[in-house]
Amino acid sequence: MKIGFDNEKYQTIQSEHIKERISQFDGKLYLELGGKLFDDHHASRVLPGFQPDSKLRMFQKISDSIEIVIVISAADIEKNKKRADLGITYDEDVLRLRGEFQNRGFMVGSVVITHYNGQPAAIAFKQRLERDDIKTYCHYLIEGYPHNVALIASDEGFGKNDYVETERPLVIVTAPGPGSGKMAVCLSQLYNENKRGIRAGYAKFETFPVWNLPLKHPVNIAYEAATADLNDVNMIDPFHLDAYNKIAINYNRDIEIYPVLNALFEGIYGNNPYKSPTDMGVNMVGFCISDDSVCCDASKNEIIRRYYDATNKMARGACNEAEISKIQMLFNQAKINTDFRRTTTAAKICLKKSGHTSSAIELDDGTIITGHSSPLLGCSAALLLNVMKHLAGIDHEKKLIPQSMIEPIQHTKINYLGGHNPRLHTDEVLVALSVLSEKDENCRSALQQLPKLRGCQVHCTVMLSEVDRKIFKKLGVNLTCEPVLKK
Repeated sequence: MKIGFDNEKYQTIQSEHIKERISQFDGKLYLELGGKLFDDHHASRVLPGFQPDSKLRMFQKISDSIEIVIVISAADIEKNKKRADLGITYDEDVLRLRGEFQNRGFMVGSVVITHYNGQPAAIAFKQRLERDDIKTYCHYLIEGYPHNVALIASDEGFGKNDYVETERPLVIVTAPGPGSGKMAVCLSQLYNENKRGIRAGYAKFETFPVWNLPLKHPVNIAYEAATADLNDVNMIDPFHLDAYNKIAINYNRDIEIYPVLNALFEGIYGNNPYKSPTDMGVNMVGFCISDDSVCCDASKNEIIRRYYDATNKMARGACNEAEISKIQMLFNQAKINTDFRRTTTAAKICLKKSGHTSSAIELDDGTIITGHSSPLLGCSAALLLNVMKHLAGIDHEKKLIPQSMIEPIQHTKINYLGGHNPRLHTDEVLVALSVLSEKDENCRSALQQLPKLRGCQVHCTVMLSEVDRKIFKKLGVNLTCEPVLKK
């Protein structure tokens, strides 16, 4: 994979910047964490070289001073909202996040349920947490939030919320996804800390949009594509421009809420330490891009990937025309179409030539390998075999898995397991190769090529089964599919 981001530099200067911010307040900083802490795959896709757990590794250096608070909205619990990337509900993800943080040596102080109004599902989740001896707090709906500042910054507003007890100087407030109420939890804590004589600080740790990159830089456009379902819009921060006469990029929600935040800060403390929403951030990503062209290309691929994700959702029955239209508009801004993603063109050409569903992969050196379905193999399984043979230097005509082995597997799938598709999936091909590898050097060599696929781009002319999608994900492959359901 071509590298466009200096991960080591990022960890160093980002941690220094956060320490500096803590020192500006009375030894207590609430850091709202936007995006993912240890599985930020979006960042790793648009900034090649950025490790998905970069932020986590950075915080591990100062873990003794950190406490984590996980936030979840009662409304998300009630409607069983799911993380699209993991396929699990937000309430299950809270428990997953807690376990992951603790396994990495972090203190998880508590869980806060926001937008709480006695919802039955929220009550059940709260009871579940308490049975496991997890400290749980409730923050309530405040009439007129966020504009009724007089009410919000009063004992009838934030004062009604549970005070979240914390022990350490840096409190990271995170959540399974956007809209959970992280900012409100931070501000509520500032109000209640102040009542207790502690002048705590607040800052935002959001990776995107990157404030010191141009508004229409592909990295920032890719962020808009990633949040097309929320209709986030990148904007020049007018408050930053007015205060410093410098252009900085932020997004609409932060800019729209800033006057309210300003009033809340003044209501709590008498003044606001920040002159703009950009000031509130602690984002040093833009200083760590080592190869802009690599990041631009990766971001354009990500925009296209988001488009295919959206069209695939529609093919499955989702009503998301606005999301698709938004990303199509971003295509124009980035001056791309789906053909920019070389694998889309290659897969379509293969389909036209073979007459069968096809797939294509682009390797690190730019080589394109294709594969198509046959009576024995699905197109993704065929592609996997073809690319492994290419990387291992095995003759393309060489059959790694004999037909005599494939047919019994097909027989079992159809006659004993009730399947309708006899073709082997990617997982079945890998298991077969693993069995054969004990005595077959070619099979063993082919399997050894799998790590080389991480970060590669794949496109299929049909929407793949869940099992194939999961295998590509485990291999670290960035997959897109035409919005065509398998017949």
